Amino acid sequence: MTLSVKDSQIEYTGHVVHKKITLQKNKFTILLVDDEERILYFLKTKLKSLGYEVITANNGVEALEQIHGQEPDLVILDVIMPKMDGFQTLKELRTISFVPVIMLSAMGDDSNRIKGLGLGADDYLPKPFNPNELVARIEALKRRLSLSERKEIPHELVINDVNINLNEHRIAVRGKEVKLTRVEWLLLNELAINAGHLMVYYDLLARVWGPEYRDDVQILRTWISRLRQKIELEPANPRIISTVPKTGYIFNTR
Repeated sequence: MTLSVKDSQIEYTGHVVHKKITLQKNKFTILLVDDEERILYFLKTKLKSLGYEVITANNGVEALEQIHGQEPDLVILDVIMPKMDGFQTLKELRTISFVPVIMLSAMGDDSNRIKGLGLGADDYLPKPFNPNELVARIEALKRRLSLSERKEIPHELVINDVNINLNEHRIAVRGKEVKLTRVEWLLLNELAINAGHLMVYYDLLARVWGPEYRDDVQILRTWISRLRQKIELEPANPRIISTVPKTGYIFNTR
C-alpha cells in the first residue's frame, strides 16, 4: 500500500505562543504532522498497533505547540502544509529541540532532500511511500539513538581555545558560546568518541544518518564544512577535524 499527497498553498502566520503541558509517558511517543486527515488516521492506527504512543498535528504551528508542550520522542513531518510548511517548521523546531525528525514529502528530488537534511532532519522519505518502510526507518532511528546513548562520551574536551562539553551540549570558542544543530552534535559526538582514529566516509554516514546514506559523501562534506565553520579557529586550515583525502576524517584533541 502507498500513500500520496495533494498540493496545497503554503502560508506563514508568524511565531507561535507556546503553552506548557506536562505529559507523563512510558511509551515511545511519535508526533505525526500532516494536513491530510486520512494519512494521519492510517499512520496513527498502524503505529498504535505496534505499541507507539501517537499524537497528531495538522500544520506546522500546531506541531511546534505539541513539541514544546508534550515533548515527543520522534517527529514525522510533512513538507507541504498550510500556515507553516515543513521546512519552516523544522527550521524553527531546531531552535528549541533536538528531537529526531523524519520528513515526508511529495517533493522527493535530491535538492529538497538535501535541504531537509541541511535544516536538521534525521531522515527524508519521499511520497508516495510504503508504510512498512516508514516503520523500518523509525525502528532504525530508535536503534541509532539507543546506541548513541550507550556510548561513553568524554565529559569535556579542551582543544586550544575551544572548549567542548558533549554531555551538556555546550561549546565555547575563545570564550564565546556556539550553537550547533542536532545533526552537528551527532556528527561531533561520533568524531569525538573515536578521537585519534580515522572515521571513513561510509561509517560516519551510516552512524549519523543511517545505512541508506552510506554513499552520500557530498552531504557529509557539507556538514563537516558547517561544523568546521563553528568550532575551528581557522576553518580554512582546520586543526580539530582533519581530512584524509578520499577516505574520511580524524578528530584531533591536541
